Amino acid sequence: MNRKPESSTREINGLLSRRSLLQTASCGFGYMALMGMCGEAAARDDTYKNPLAVRPSHFKPSAKRVIFLFMQGGPPQVDTFDYKPQLQKNHGKKTGKGSLMASPFKFKPSGKSKLPISEVFPNLSKHADDLCLLNGMHTTNPAHPQATILAHTGSLNFVRPSVGSWVLYGLGTENNDLPGFITINPPNRLGGAQNYGSAFLPACFQGTPIGGQAGNSLPNLYNRQLTSGQQRKQLDLVQKMNRELRERSGVNDELDGVIESFELAFRM
Repeated sequence: MNRKPESSTREINGLLSRRSLLQTASCGFGYMALMGMCGEAAARDDTYKNPLAVRPSHFKPSAKRVIFLFMQGGPPQVDTFDYKPQLQKNHGKKTGKGSLMASPFKFKPSGKSKLPISEVFPNLSKHADDLCLLNGMHTTNPAHPQATILAHTGSLNFVRPSVGSWVLYGLGTENNDLPGFITINPPNRLGGAQNYGSAFLPACFQGTPIGGQAGNSLPNLYNRQLTSGQQRKQLDLVQKMNRELRERSGVNDELDGVIESFELAFRM
């Protein structure tokens, strides 16, 4: 039985492949040049690091996500979790600016920790040992706009990153297809975008607003006139120009934020 000769990996339908041509022509110098070019391209790609990638924490975390509720106009702390025995004792006492008013609700030590919780929350008090309450917050400015910025950024007088931006900057996000920091129905006043902004951190760490003036959905996520493949080619062209601009202009946090936002929007 005659053995059929093995097909050469260098030939495709009797023709040399491009790889084989580079390997054989001019003693393989073309292939060496190609390897060098590929190595340089790989080195350039290795220098890029996703700023939103997950970062290791100092200790093993127990929480997978953070939900920060800022409830403007909510019930006062003295009626919910901040028990003031002296205020109860001095109810009705005259002061320089009026009279003291104690909470009309009763507080009850709850759980093994004996955490004082108002009767307003009878069901929540059953989970007192799973709660961590910080009653040591204070402010030097009671005005609502400044106090709102202080609650979100920790500063009254200087532009600082919001708490959500710090969390995203420090920990990153495991989901590459959704924003790592979302703000729902943010107000335009009382500090506006500063309450979810990234300040001096790169722009990719700022919050993505949904609801309110921003609308109930993210605009321009879908292009009904182009297929997904066509959109990918279109985005590749735009991103190529963005990266060329970044190389010419140097460090540009705003441009980096635009590049990351475009890629995230495409994945969504």
